[in-house]
Amino acid sequence: MSDEELAKDLGPLAALTIGVGTMIGAGIFVLPGQAAGEAGPVIAISFIVGGVISLFTALSASELGTAMPKAGGSYYYVNHALGPLFGSIAGMGNWIGLAFASAFYMLGFGDFLVDIVGVPGVDLFGFSLSSIQIAALVAGAVFVAVNYVGAKETGRLQNIIVITLVAILTAVTVIGFFSADLSTLRPFAPAETGGYGAILPGTALIFVSYLGFAKITTVAEEIKNPGRNLPLAIVGSVVIVTIMYAIIMVVLMSVENWKTLATIPSPVVHVAEISFGNLLGLAWLGGGLIVFAGLLATASSANASILASSRINFAMGRDKLITAKLNEIHPKFATPYRSIVVTGAFILAFIAYGNVEVLAKAGSVLHLVVYGLMNLGLIVMREADPEEYDPDFTVPFYPLTPILGALLSFGLITQMKPEEIQLSLVFIAVGLGWYLFYARTRADKQGILGQYILSRRDDMPKAAVSAADSVAPDGGDYRVMVPLANPKHEKDLITLASALAKQNDGTVIATHIVTVPDQTTLEHARDNVDALDGTNDDLLEAAREDAETFGVDVETHTIISHRAFEEVFDAARTYNADVCVMGWGPHSHGRAESRVDELTSEVPCDFLVLKDRGFDPDHLLVPTAGGPDSDLSAAVARDLREEYDSTVELLYVRDDDESRDDAGEFLANWAVDHDLKDAEFTIEDGDVEEAIERRARDATMLLVGATERGLINRLLGGTLVMDVVDDVDCSVLLAEKKRRRSLKERLLGSE
Repeated sequence: MSDEELAKDLGPLAALTIGVGTMIGAGIFVLPGQAAGEAGPVIAISFIVGGVISLFTALSASELGTAMPKAGGSYYYVNHALGPLFGSIAGMGNWIGLAFASAFYMLGFGDFLVDIVGVPGVDLFGFSLSSIQIAALVAGAVFVAVNYVGAKETGRLQNIIVITLVAILTAVTVIGFFSADLSTLRPFAPAETGGYGAILPGTALIFVSYLGFAKITTVAEEIKNPGRNLPLAIVGSVVIVTIMYAIIMVVLMSVENWKTLATIPSPVVHVAEISFGNLLGLAWLGGGLIVFAGLLATASSANASILASSRINFAMGRDKLITAKLNEIHPKFATPYRSIVVTGAFILAFIAYGNVEVLAKAGSVLHLVVYGLMNLGLIVMREADPEEYDPDFTVPFYPLTPILGALLSFGLITQMKPEEIQLSLVFIAVGLGWYLFYARTRADKQGILGQYILSRRDDMPKAAVSAADSVAPDGGDYRVMVPLANPKHEKDLITLASALAKQNDGTVIATHIVTVPDQTTLEHARDNVDALDGTNDDLLEAAREDAETFGVDVETHTIISHRAFEEVFDAARTYNADVCVMGWGPHSHGRAESRVDELTSEVPCDFLVLKDRGFDPDHLLVPTAGGPDSDLSAAVARDLREEYDSTVELLYVRDDDESRDDAGEFLANWAVDHDLKDAEFTIEDGDVEEAIERRARDATMLLVGATERGLINRLLGGTLVMDVVDDVDCSVLLAEKKRRRSLKERLLGSE
């Protein structure tokens, strides 16, 4: 079964409503009673403080998201910047934090459901479950099942839900204003709740209301034009709900005294009934609208959280921090069913626990840890300044913004109760232990922070270097990616890739890029992939069967894209390929990348481009004059020799002013350095192209390094590779090693 990449099918409104919809569901329908009892009228300021704290992290998330629009959101940013140790903590924090939040939303859903349907409580083996918990457990099981079989909210449905919620809340607020008595807000900061000192504890309680904006980053890979739309969605959702929360809370406590509000089971319903009854004589309408909106909001929020958790697991699996088996796709429903079941089990267990306030705060603690790490990750990315970090949006007032974001996030945790902090720390400890005892031996991605420290060993404190060494990933297998397009060449490309994977104890990743016109949406293409490309399943199944004859692990992936050749490089990054084996195509011009890509980016891994005239590794010809690309040719020749007992012939064409003895010494030393001392040595004089063509007559495969000539020189005078490839009868394998080249080298060539 092949994977499918995430399509960019979310517009700005759909992205905005992911955040707004989740935050509305969490905050204003479930917490007003507890919040009023926690702080009194001053709780309105707590909501504003929560929004301000969120805004700092929202700005950091916007920059990171525009630089790295990847599935996994905040987890991915922490893992990439700070490394897999912190990535494991962030992944566990996000995953379980979403499970806490989902249980919290489901209990809110159960509360509203009980207002409509009589649900009895249950006593089982001395363990009591209230009617609200029973309703929440049933609803939670239904939502887990819905996600299991693959039904989901579409962007249009999410838009409708959020617009409906905003309209109902606006109506209740406006009508409530006519029944409001501002004198009920006095004293604004009552002494019995701690006065103004209750603001931060109140913020700790209601902060779960602001977790929605982070969910937007988990679908950043699917947002159209993320450079513009992601910051608008993240920052916009925080600003919108903060204003709404503050106004609504003031109106609620103006209609009904905060002390009474704290004792009522459904305070928002109660206030709506009073307001609609006073102004319109329709108390039932106000209560009914709120119950309907509450059911809609909590259900939407819970469903979005379950969906977001599976995306985080997908991203962690891609980085090898969890087993790929957890993300296995259901053969019928095409969903990550195992991940959904495990997440669902946690959600149901938390519902059975039943303490709404503890669930809200525990979810907040885990997310605040992630938010703090994400702000630190932004600082690391800015200071290390890796070449690939090029955000379309940058935070204002750097570094003050991320520093405050980190301090405020970590600082708010101190306002939680010990029970809530301890419950969250258990899962953080599990994430830490999981990395040290499981993921570290499998992960192969070093974070930017670790790279930065270890590349400057002599300048860094010894303690920092030692810490970076001790937690650095030391696992990960050798990954050989094969983009497949033409069924006629599938077998030879997979055979070559499998031989390399076998010799390096690695994995073959077979990918098939289904290209669709710009006029066709990727979402439509994903739903109709068989009609668009009937060879997809057969091609990948043949690749799997051919690779498995070598006894190597195989992954297959279908990638749906508006691009073809360019998508190969993105896929190599996505699947952490060490080497990519691809067929010779119209783009081939002496290097693996296209001419445009050569000027704008680096190849993401080593590349081997096969001009396939039949796969026969019996006699391998490896011309060399030194250099990194020849190093790669030698490594491939060595692997093929071990797999097929091939004859390896090394060819060196000496310059006119170079003696044969010097040429022989160079070739012998080069062979020893590359573990090819038993190869046949050939030294030729004269024109390099002609010498290669002569020796290739007896070879079955020519392994040649990518050209070192710059783009301008090649456009004017061609390349040796292109001159040779059509003049020899054997297959040609172009080798290009991943390395940095300056713009001058790209244009004018390497010396």
